[in-house]
Amino acid sequence: MHATIKQRRSLLAGLLTAALAALIGIGVATAPSAAAAENPYERGPAPTESSIEALRGSYSVSSTSVSSLVLGFGGGTIYYPTTTSDGTFGGVVITPGFTAYESSISWLGPRLASQGFVVFTIDTNTTLDQPGQRADQMQAALDYLVESSSVRSRVDENRLAVMGHSMGGGGSLEAARDNPDLKAAIPMTPWHTTKSWSTLSVPTLIFGAENDSVAPVGSHSEPFYNSIPSSRDKMYIELNGASHFAPNSSNTTIAKYSISWLKRFVDDDTRYDQFLCPLPQESSIEESRGTCPLG
Repeated sequence: MHATIKQRRSLLAGLLTAALAALIGIGVATAPSAAAAENPYERGPAPTESSIEALRGSYSVSSTSVSSLVLGFGGGTIYYPTTTSDGTFGGVVITPGFTAYESSISWLGPRLASQGFVVFTIDTNTTLDQPGQRADQMQAALDYLVESSSVRSRVDENRLAVMGHSMGGGGSLEAARDNPDLKAAIPMTPWHTTKSWSTLSVPTLIFGAENDSVAPVGSHSEPFYNSIPSSRDKMYIELNGASHFAPNSSNTTIAKYSISWLKRFVDDDTRYDQFLCPLPQESSIEESRGTCPLG
């Protein structure tokens, strides 16, 4: 299992805290401050239906390329809010599907980043990599994002998520199962030979496609969703009349509910509950299921 950043640093953090407490002669404070009572991760204005459907959110976005020579994955592009006045942002790694390249999911980069996230769309080491390999590469990309990237100071290492299409979606399920410290996972028309994800605890939103002939919902998305315990935060949205490749081009339904899911669980922003519960019902959605209320 790939060691997480949190696991690698937890012991050091505990030792430093104990040493500081001993040095100044006091115990570690347990009472929350007034500031801590508020949500320190809330970013951007109050959301509306039109704001989460918009092609761009309230943040201006820039991007930087990552070389394919980097170790652990195939390089990619990081999209990030240009402001330096709002502190750090949650980080999201997005992975393409079998035989596909970063360009197939690149539309999500600026769209999500403009809502207040640092988004890393990546290439895999080879286009033929299987879901397990893609899961490992997503974790490597998350590590790179918070430890080595040129925008690492903008990313909160404790608020990370994964997304993926097809085998990348299967990889995101596997990455979330193996790394419970992740805050959210969004598999899009996912493909995986494993059908049971009963140990997955990360809040997971699965997009299925009604007319998917590559990863039919009856043998992929629906069993994946059903196998996640009902005690966990989970949601299933089936795109009406859509094919397996719906996530490969700009899609408002995918964007608006991905934004809402990431805001709710990466940013702990309950202002977005209204878009997730009651379960969404609109013409672009064939079916929706979920555990409401959330959190």
